Amino acid sequence: MQDNVVVLGVTPSTALIFNEEFPSLKKVNVEPYNIRYSHTVPLSMKLLLDASRIFRVIKKERLQLQKIIKEHQIDVVISDNRFGMYEKSVHCIYITHQLNIQAGLFSEIANKVHHHFIKQFNEVWIPDFEEDSKSLAGKLSRNIIHQNVKYIGTLSRLSMIDKSENQYDYLCLLSGPEPLRNDLEKALIKKANQSDKRICFVRGTTKELKSFINKNVTVLDMPPAKELSQLILNSATIVCRSGYSTLMDLQHLQKKNYIFVPTPGQDEQEYLAKYWNEKFEAKVVQQKI
Repeated sequence: MQDNVVVLGVTPSTALIFNEEFPSLKKVNVEPYNIRYSHTVPLSMKLLLDASRIFRVIKKERLQLQKIIKEHQIDVVISDNRFGMYEKSVHCIYITHQLNIQAGLFSEIANKVHHHFIKQFNEVWIPDFEEDSKSLAGKLSRNIIHQNVKYIGTLSRLSMIDKSENQYDYLCLLSGPEPLRNDLEKALIKKANQSDKRICFVRGTTKELKSFINKNVTVLDMPPAKELSQLILNSATIVCRSGYSTLMDLQHLQKKNYIFVPTPGQDEQEYLAKYWNEKFEAKVVQQKI
């Protein structure tokens, strides 16, 4: 494994974190999906309305992958939820925690499309535990139709470090799509400015912060993995979205106190918040839009 050459495909939104975490690896730019979110329209409906553009991106990334394979002599492709990253001439692996997509009224058609693309790959890796009792994704990751499925356990770039006394009462991890990320940021900062608790915001963006901040509030944009690990471990309660990557980070760091604010209209996060509420006693607060 040590003799392998790894090439990372990055988009404008992922380049910063990959450059920080893997500065020495080769990187190539790939077409972003640029999924568009809305204050009022559910994500499933937005995806349906945007389907023709997304399929064009998938077709384009297949052509791009062929060039990348030839230029870099690729033997294995690992696709993180990218439908077009497969090519018959090499071994292709698809990573997803959603074998059963939750999309409200559109769940059936969404799963048919998803399963059509999954079947093109040689293997499917599920970042979860196969046993129902340990599963973090619940019915999202349960396999009922696919062969060559492997449960690989959870993944996280964060690391367990020595825990000290709680530095913050609340750590607010602001992630996810705009404009809903910014809306949540404004609402939480307003609440924080009215509190005397020690509160830290990790904004997940480098955009300028225009809100007034009280002296009891600390604001960070995008701390490196080691610092973020320390912040999570040294905070009493985590306030965050119920996105699956965040859930895996919390599980990896063995955090028990968290408050989830699922992204409005995103059925997957709403399901995960409810699932974790029932299984792990997570507190859930809905974001008003």
